[in-house]
Amino acid sequence: MKFSYYPGCTLKTKAQELEKYGLDSAKALGIELEEQKEWQCCGAVYPLGSDEIASRLSSVRSLASAHSKGEKLVTICSACHHVLKRTNEDLKKDENFRRKANNYLELENEYNGEGSVIHYLEMLRDEIGFDAIKEKVTNPLNRKIGAYYGCMLLKPKKDMQMDDPENPTIIEDFIKALGGTPVVYPYRTECCGAYLAVNNKELTDRMSEKITKSAMENGAEEIVTACPLCKYNLELREEISVKYFTELLAEALGVK
Repeated sequence: MKFSYYPGCTLKTKAQELEKYGLDSAKALGIELEEQKEWQCCGAVYPLGSDEIASRLSSVRSLASAHSKGEKLVTICSACHHVLKRTNEDLKKDENFRRKANNYLELENEYNGEGSVIHYLEMLRDEIGFDAIKEKVTNPLNRKIGAYYGCMLLKPKKDMQMDDPENPTIIEDFIKALGGTPVVYPYRTECCGAYLAVNNKELTDRMSEKITKSAMENGAEEIVTACPLCKYNLELREEISVKYFTELLAEALGVK
C-alpha cells in the first residue's frame, strides 16, 4: 500500500520524533510513504481571506502531484493536514481560486480538487483498519491515556470531514487498538492557545492548564496529540507527560 507523503516544515525541525515514529511504524505495517520531492511550506495557517491566492499555491502543487500519481496524500502534522485539506476543498468549490491557482502554477494537467488528502490517523482507521493494527501490537500500552485533539484536526467539520468535532472517537479508538485505556475528559477538543504562545504566554498557560488538569482529574496518566504546537503548549505545564500519537504506535508495534 503506497501513498504520497507531505511532511511539512516542523517535522523536519522541532517535531522530528513525530515523523520518525510515524515512518518507522508505517514500515512495520507494510505501508510505503513516499516523501514528495518538491514540497514547500503549506503556510502553517489557513488564510481566512478568500482572495488570498499565493499562500495556498504550495498546497495546490502537492495535492496535484499526488493526484497525478494516482495516490492519496498523507500528512502527519495536524496543522499541515488542516491547510492542505481546506485548500483542496477550496479548489472544488471556488471557481475563482481554482482558475487563478491553475493559471499561476501552469500545471501540466489542470487540478481541480479531484485528489484526496488524509491524515495519518485516517490512514490507520480507513485504509488499514484498527482491528488489523491491533493484531500487530506486540507491546500493549496498558495505561490510561487522554486524547487531545485541539482545534485544527477536526474543525471546520464540513471541510475536514474526519470525525465529530464535538464528540470525536478516532484517537480513543486508536488508543484501544494499541492496548491502552482511553480517558474521555471535557477539555479534549478545546484550544490550547496555539500561536498566542508567541505574544501572550500567560493566556496560553491558563488555557493549557485547564486541559492538562481536566485530563488528570479524569484519570489520564499521559496525553497524546497529533499537533506539534499543542504538544509544545501542553508540555510547558510540566504536569503530565505529553506524547505524539506516532510514538505510542511505535511503542505498541515494538519499533520504538
